[in-house]
Amino acid sequence: MSALTNPTPQPVQQPPQRVLRQVQEPPRKPFPWKGWLAFAMVLAGCFAAYQLWLKPAAKPQTAAVVYRTAKVSTGTFQRTLRVGGVTAAQKYAHITAPRLRGPEARNSMELLKLTKDGSWVKNGDTLAEIDPGYLIDHVDDIKSSVVQAELDVARRKSEQAVELETLQQTIRVAKSDLDKAKLEFGASGIRTDIERELLKLDLEEAEARYKQVQLDVPEKRVIHSAEIRILDFTTERHRRHAGRHINDIKAFSILSPMEGLLVVQSMFRGGEFAKVQQGDQVMPGQGVVRVVNPNNMQVEATANQAESSDVRIGQKAMIGFDAFPGLTLSGKVHSIGALAVGGWRQNYFIRNVPLKLNIEGGDPRVIPDLSGYADIVLEEKPNVTLVPIGAVQQQSGKSFVYVKNGDQYSKREVTLGATNNMMAVAESGIKPGEEVRLD
Repeated sequence: MSALTNPTPQPVQQPPQRVLRQVQEPPRKPFPWKGWLAFAMVLAGCFAAYQLWLKPAAKPQTAAVVYRTAKVSTGTFQRTLRVGGVTAAQKYAHITAPRLRGPEARNSMELLKLTKDGSWVKNGDTLAEIDPGYLIDHVDDIKSSVVQAELDVARRKSEQAVELETLQQTIRVAKSDLDKAKLEFGASGIRTDIERELLKLDLEEAEARYKQVQLDVPEKRVIHSAEIRILDFTTERHRRHAGRHINDIKAFSILSPMEGLLVVQSMFRGGEFAKVQQGDQVMPGQGVVRVVNPNNMQVEATANQAESSDVRIGQKAMIGFDAFPGLTLSGKVHSIGALAVGGWRQNYFIRNVPLKLNIEGGDPRVIPDLSGYADIVLEEKPNVTLVPIGAVQQQSGKSFVYVKNGDQYSKREVTLGATNNMMAVAESGIKPGEEVRLD
């Protein structure tokens, strides 16, 4: 209840005051910092005196230099040229989609069947089949054209027979007119001069007309013969057209011409290259498959034109494969291109010479289109002294090596012959078994 409404407020008593008592702390002892400072200065002085006068002097250590070394050996020196390429078969059959003639030559064809890539096929086996449906319909249309052409020939012959009979009837009428004119002219003695002249003109006209009609017969026969000949040509053209497509239908079943491994070719599909597969649309002449003999393989490589001058047919080579690092086969250079060619992604002045190297022996893992390399032996020398090329130094046009004698190395001049990337032939100045320092 508010105080304004309370008629009789009660007084409030004041609380008693508290007296605070002060507690005195005991006095603190002063820190003896001066003593500790003096002790630290004494220790520092002792340490400085030990470092200056009492510590024994350290003896300087010389680091031992270790050189890599190699021994001079005796062996066969080889100078090689490495080329890269891909494997291919020496004996193969390239199978393409059949080429058609005529307006149908540009039509695409659908693959109904395709033998699996990597299959072993024999001579005469079916490799692929092409849908001949549209061509069969076309052949039926051509056969109808052949029948119609034969009917046209028969109809025209009937018409020509009617024309010849009409012409013969015209000749007979002209002959009767001529005979009549002759009879009338024979009785011209009792006629007037004008009538005789008119009868003479009628006789001459009848004779001319009769001769003209007779001349029309051989001409008409020639015309009829030409017409029949043209119709026969048309009929023969339709027959050959039908026969050509019948042979094309036979070619739509592609058979293997040899025994070997089937390799399916690639085509451009959907913006990228991919293997030809069943259901694809192929154009006439387009490569579909290839049958290869894997027992006779080769490497199709290229060598830079600046390095190809030492390459000769028959030179030995060691062939390796990227897919099989541990596989190495021997080979020989089989052919060398006559002209250097350039790549479409290279500068014009960069030219490569195509090479073909036969692989001697065989391995079932070696199939076409494997990337690989070949080390062609350009030069070979047996039983020569070989020095590592890393041990040779050139100074003032002379060659030197450092030969190890105990813990020391002595500089020695040597005469070098042929070199490669790893070794050099030492003709004089060093002997096999000596140890030389490398760089």
